[in-house]
Amino acid sequence: MRRFVALGVALALAALGFAVLAGAVTARADSYPSRPITIMVPYPAGGPTDTIARLLAQRMQKPLGQPVVVTNISGGGGSIGVGRVAHSPPDGYMLSIGHTQTAVFNPVILKLDYDPVKDLAPVSLIADTPIWIVANKALPPSDVKSLIAWLKAQGGKATMATVGVGGPTDIAARLFEKVTGTTFQIVPYRGGAPVAEDLLGSHVDFAFSQAAGTLPYVQNGQLKAYAVLQPKRWWAAPSVPTLDELGITSVDASFWHGIWVPAGTPADVIAKLNAAIRESLADPLVQDKLKKVGQEVWPPDYQTPAALAAKQKAEMAKWTPVIKEAGIKAE
Repeated sequence: MRRFVALGVALALAALGFAVLAGAVTARADSYPSRPITIMVPYPAGGPTDTIARLLAQRMQKPLGQPVVVTNISGGGGSIGVGRVAHSPPDGYMLSIGHTQTAVFNPVILKLDYDPVKDLAPVSLIADTPIWIVANKALPPSDVKSLIAWLKAQGGKATMATVGVGGPTDIAARLFEKVTGTTFQIVPYRGGAPVAEDLLGSHVDFAFSQAAGTLPYVQNGQLKAYAVLQPKRWWAAPSVPTLDELGITSVDASFWHGIWVPAGTPADVIAKLNAAIRESLADPLVQDKLKKVGQEVWPPDYQTPAALAAKQKAEMAKWTPVIKEAGIKAE
């Protein structure tokens, strides 16, 4: 009899424990967020990634009921800012916006003190923009064919701007060198904004850049675009040819952006953040603003944690062998 009584007491206590735990989870879901949320941008203010973050943060405040603040910590090809988030408490108050470089290239190129897959949890894909080749308007070549000839004539003296070492634009430029038989000096920058500034000031000859970051300058004639690194012409600049049209098909690359949180963040918190992001991206005003700066919102079916995880996995499988074969490592 005592054994059954003891068992009954144990079961009652267990049920009570589960009830308390369920109540705690419900209370957390109901109370989150109870203070401001931060989106970490791992690049300087003014660049394309920063622009996406600020447009998203402003709109996310409505469904979340709390301020969403953007902060910039650049350096290390975006690894410093992302690392700050990876080491943050998994409570949903520190988010990271990242892209192809931070999620795919950096783990292969850099010695990181975090794992972008194991230490970060996906929330949603956001927007996408291609890479393209742009130059200051004074550069003599008028098209890709003459650009290649000009680069060969320069004998390696031409300068090409890129964000960081080993990022998508850097890898694309190195592949371009290989397939075209050209050489040029690669000048790394901390972000897209300073790249645009030095292109406008003619301090560098040309750049492989996020198309969204330099689109306004191409549209107003301050910079000129030679080619887009994707199979089809870019909707934002349909007059600019693709490298594929010229028979160069191995250099296609883009910057797809996503949002991550520290691994271990509760599923209900991630669900709330995902819902806020989806609502924000569905807003026609947000879509219009992103489109005006050359960013294309991912379709709703792709705005899930699972879709972001799958995209990251597929891109790592595609680019890791390319990077290793090229032997690229940051110093």
